[in-house]
Amino acid sequence: MELSKEQIREIIAKRVAKELHEGDYVTLGIGLPTEAANYIPSSVHVMIQSENGMIGVGPTPRPGEENERITNAGGLPVTTVPGAVFFDTAMSFTMIRGGHVNTTVLGALQVDEEGNIANWMVPGAFVPGMGGAMDLLVGAKKVIVAMEHLAKNKIKIMKKCTLPLTAAHEVDLIITERCVLEVTPDGLLLKEINPLFSLEDITSTVEADLIIPEDMLAQAA
Repeated sequence: MELSKEQIREIIAKRVAKELHEGDYVTLGIGLPTEAANYIPSSVHVMIQSENGMIGVGPTPRPGEENERITNAGGLPVTTVPGAVFFDTAMSFTMIRGGHVNTTVLGALQVDEEGNIANWMVPGAFVPGMGGAMDLLVGAKKVIVAMEHLAKNKIKIMKKCTLPLTAAHEVDLIITERCVLEVTPDGLLLKEINPLFSLEDITSTVEADLIIPEDMLAQAA
């Protein structure tokens, strides 16, 4: 099924929001992951940390209500929630490296069945480095990759990453617009399929071997 870029991002961000629980401290990576903040229910109190030195990030401000002094790590304007605090980058990374982040959500260029992730080196393009992603991947208690299922029709869920790794064996969950995959010691377990897609839509667009529950196989038969 053909979805627009906006529809894809919304599906992923909404599904990511369901993984964020009461009392969690969460760091959302630059780009698509930050949109999850727009879909956290008001009844769920999550403190979102931004690498540039803030805890208590709220939803995206409405047009005309932006404050240029309050931005996320990507430089985009954000709101604050009650209890928000600001601090320097050194303190921000002390929190990350000290294991105080419950969950981090990051994008990826590739992720594989061993939980390896490559999300910084774009072939043929100049990039200054992997930034804070390497700290988040090893410092957070749970790592979620939130990304589009394909990149210009190229497979991103690999048997083995071919791009330089940002971290090895750190990914716990993969969320795309098509499915949710859990990284297990035995490989990638297919947890959910978006009803807009078939099992074939999933298996034909990943390189990794998937562990598919019997009920999903029966439904696809």
